[in-house]
Amino acid sequence: MLTWYDANKRTLPWREPDAGAWAVMVSECMLQQTPVNRVLPAYQRWMERWPKPVDLAAEAPGEAVRAWDRLGYPRRALRLHAAAQAIVERHGGEVPDDHADLLALPGVGTYTAAAIASFAYGQRHAVVDTNVRRVLARALTGVAQPSISPTAADQRLAVAALPADEHTAARWAVASMELGALICTARTPRCADCPIRSQCAWVLAGSPPYDGPPRRGQTYEGTDRQARGRLLAVLRSAAAPVPKSELDACWPDAVQRERALDGLVADGLVEPLADQQYRLPG
Repeated sequence: MLTWYDANKRTLPWREPDAGAWAVMVSECMLQQTPVNRVLPAYQRWMERWPKPVDLAAEAPGEAVRAWDRLGYPRRALRLHAAAQAIVERHGGEVPDDHADLLALPGVGTYTAAAIASFAYGQRHAVVDTNVRRVLARALTGVAQPSISPTAADQRLAVAALPADEHTAARWAVASMELGALICTARTPRCADCPIRSQCAWVLAGSPPYDGPPRRGQTYEGTDRQARGRLLAVLRSAAAPVPKSELDACWPDAVQRERALDGLVADGLVEPLADQQYRLPG
C-alpha cells in the first residue's frame, strides 16, 4: 500500500513538505463531509488570508463564516476560529504537537486530533475516516461496507492495523485514506487496480454484496439545511447588517425560514441586532 501511495498520491497543497500543521488543520476541518474538489479553492483563499492561527484569531468570527462560503456545515468555521484563538492563547500561536493538547482545542475531536498529529507531526495514531473504515472493513473483515456509524470496533481494528514504527504508521494512515478515496470507493471499487487485492478478505470471499440496513443518502433540496444556507448567503454577501425583510425574501416557507433563522442564532452563526437587523457574528 505504501508503494502504491508513493506512486499514485494526489498532489495537494496541505501535503507539501513545507505546508505546516496549520495547513493540515485547516484542510482537515474543511474536508469533513466535503469533497476535495470543493475544498481546494476555499482552502487556498483561506490560507492566503490567514496563513497562521494568529491571523484568523485577530478577525471577528463572522469573517470566518463569510470566508467559509458554500462549503456547508458552517459551524466548522466557528470552531476553527475558536481553535485559532485557543492556539494563540495557550500555545504561542503554534498548532501543538501533543495529542492531548490537540484534543483540548475547541471543536477538535478524536479524528481531527489524530489526523493533525499523524499528518503534520508524523506520529503513530489511527486516523479513521469513512474511507479508512471502508478499506479496513473490506480488507480485514470481508464485508462490503462498514457499519453506518463509526463504532469502537472500527477504532480497535484501525489501531490493530497500524504499523509499529511511528514514521511508517503516519505514512500508512494517509495511504489507507487515499486508497479509500481513489480505489476502494463505496459504489464502484476498482479492485483490479488495488495493491492489496490478493490479500483483501472481501475479494477473496467473492466480493459479497452489502446485506446490512439501507444506507440512505442525505437530501438537501427543500430542507432546513438549504434554508439556513440561503439565509447565510444573504448575510455573507452584505457588508452591513441586513434587515429582516431581506431575509424573509430569500425563502418562501415562513415557518421553515423562522426555524432556520432561530437555529442559526442558537448556533452562534448569526447575531440579531436592534430594529430587526441581523449580521454574521461580530
